[in-house]
Amino acid sequence: MSAIPASARIILDATIPARTPWSAIIRKGQTLRIVDSHGQQAVDTLFYAADDHGERYSGQDTLRAQGSAYVSTGTRIMSTEGRTMLRMVADSCGLHDTSAGACSCESNTVRFGHQTKYLHACRENFLIEAAKHGLSKRDIVPNLNFFMNVPLDPSGNFTVVDGVSKPGDYVEMVAEMDVLCLISNCPQVNNPCNGFFPTPVQVVIYEAGED
Repeated sequence: MSAIPASARIILDATIPARTPWSAIIRKGQTLRIVDSHGQQAVDTLFYAADDHGERYSGQDTLRAQGSAYVSTGTRIMSTEGRTMLRMVADSCGLHDTSAGACSCESNTVRFGHQTKYLHACRENFLIEAAKHGLSKRDIVPNLNFFMNVPLDPSGNFTVVDGVSKPGDYVEMVAEMDVLCLISNCPQVNNPCNGFFPTPVQVVIYEAGED
């Protein structure tokens, strides 16, 4: 894992426990680093404009701007208003999904059986964290899944398969506007998106310092 520059000023350095939600504001010019501390952990992520939550992450605009079904270094993370929210500037994994969405109690029931109905899920994590910022169910939109391996076949079908991220793999994004970031450190135990064993991840927000 590449070290954060010694001259950088650390704004926040936090561990998101397994299965739990998290949120923070990333100011324009600051860098968000998400570290898959143990490997094979899916990190469901949403972004909102900090000063207008009606402007939020758009998977469709992001993929259209890239001309690619995946996000990686160089990707512009786009908003529903067609503006760049963040730029991905580093990616040591190379496989991140923005098509499969977040697991929910309802989708778990359909996919894995009624015995999973009461298992905690990412959508519930998002709702818990969103409420802290005055957001509700209607504000939860299709999300990014960092480190989640979702191959697409030529017909457009996809499935969640074993993650390939290694302990310490990370992504970095530089904010192009003030953004609110919501994360669900995925609690899924029924598919291989996190090796059937949820683990903590690290998030760091930092800004360039004087050399």
